[in-house]
Amino acid sequence: MSLIVQKYGGSSVADATAIKRVAKRIAEAKRAGDDVVVVVSAMGDTTDELLELANEISPLPPLREMDILLTAGERISMSLLAMAIANLGVEAQSFTGQQAGVITDDVHGRARIIDVKASRIRQALDSGAVAIVAGFQGVTEHTNDVTTLGRGGSDTTAVAIAAAIGADVCEIYTDVDGVFTADPRIVPSARKIDRISYEEMLDMAASGAKVLMLRCVEYARRNGVRIHVRSSFSGREGTLVTDEHADAQEEGQMEQPIISGVAHDRTEAKVTVVGVPDVPGTAAQIFEVVAGADVNIDMIVQNVSAASTGLTDISFTLPATDGQKATAALQAVQGSIGFDSLQYDDTIGKLSLVGAGMKSHPGISAKLFGALRDAGINIEMISTSEIRVSVITRSDQLDDAVRAVHTAFDLDSSDGEAVVYGGTGR
Repeated sequence: MSLIVQKYGGSSVADATAIKRVAKRIAEAKRAGDDVVVVVSAMGDTTDELLELANEISPLPPLREMDILLTAGERISMSLLAMAIANLGVEAQSFTGQQAGVITDDVHGRARIIDVKASRIRQALDSGAVAIVAGFQGVTEHTNDVTTLGRGGSDTTAVAIAAAIGADVCEIYTDVDGVFTADPRIVPSARKIDRISYEEMLDMAASGAKVLMLRCVEYARRNGVRIHVRSSFSGREGTLVTDEHADAQEEGQMEQPIISGVAHDRTEAKVTVVGVPDVPGTAAQIFEVVAGADVNIDMIVQNVSAASTGLTDISFTLPATDGQKATAALQAVQGSIGFDSLQYDDTIGKLSLVGAGMKSHPGISAKLFGALRDAGINIEMISTSEIRVSVITRSDQLDDAVRAVHTAFDLDSSDGEAVVYGGTGR
């Protein structure tokens, strides 16, 4: 008998038919002898619809009230799923994040989990019931205010609960059959990856792969939670995200592919600070201002200063949703820092080549840049790590770039096109 946490995304519980299909899968696992905890997202586009409704009411709704509103989506899906499971003759109990003991900090809209007090979940399991938990939400420790966890919150909820109760595996169910070498919506010939390390999955997630969110993978690696990414629309084996090296040793599989996949991201923008005095401390001033605006930065490039002027340009990428905040903060200190102007560009795309094997294989970068050259793709920025090379290009060229690089590194599958069941990737 295993202790399993299963998480179902919005596309997996999008309507009554989908909920019944998920309920059947859960009931089968329970009847097979497993103890099952289920974490659910809101149905389909419910969260987006609630956001739109709130914006119709108020252009700047209070964050506390937004959290109370948005948690309604998961509460609807958890209760409907409990009803569907009960209709199959299996006992199920649903819990809000607060009832499940998900304790967070007090940052509304993007709270972080600081503890999971899972006593009610354990009581439900001990009584023979399936425990169903609303994802994406928790409660502050001291004020009992409802919070939401932000993007990927349900995945993070599932992994945190799996860690708290010592689950054997955390199954993340989505609308594709696992983690692929590229987004199958862009590259239909993408191959499913059977096993991937936390390290590689972290870089894939950070680079735009939507099947798993970065915070979820970080939490899993920190707590040693094995993640199994599967489709709720099929019975196929998915992708195991785990400690790749240790598990490979156990199974006698020491060889590892050079490249795991090609990820892409259209959600970033580029800020260029033009005419920056090239003196010590100026870059520190710029990035202290950006950090003070609570903006995360991804890639950074500083040009060589012109000898005649002593000025340079500094470019960096950031989430496009934070673009206005970052530029406003920099404009406020333009006089004290002494730069000439700011340029903002939200029509960029990021392509990332990820693979733990690349650090011991020369020629990876040359092959990547050659593939982009042959496809007529211009590169604007480059960033590298031991297991990743990322480039910035034009957003409208990104799909062609992904396909060209995927083919150049022999990642195309010969087994036919990948299936996308729900169409959203979640």
